[in-house]
Amino acid sequence: MKEYARTFYSSKAWKATREAVKIRAFGLCERCTRQGVFKPGKIAHHKVYLTTENISNPKIALDFSQIEFICEDCHNKEHKEKSKKNYRFNSKGEIVQP
Repeated sequence: MKEYARTFYSSKAWKATREAVKIRAFGLCERCTRQGVFKPGKIAHHKVYLTTENISNPKIALDFSQIEFICEDCHNKEHKEKSKKNYRFNSKGEIVQP
């Protein structure tokens, strides 16, 4: 967890929002459920990544429409796909930023 987010993720507002998102999803991964697979969710994931600029904006950080309840596999896929878009290797095998 990024240092600037520690206070937010330990706040009562976030904990209440996370629980409400979990209840909305019946405790299931929302992405898997859309595919017809009923798998327990684990993580309340922000669709718009939180940054130092937007973490204090409740329309992003606490809005139910901006958060989905997903399983660990879907969360890992999300971040793995994002990292693939950010870095690549050149012909020498060195990491090249976009």
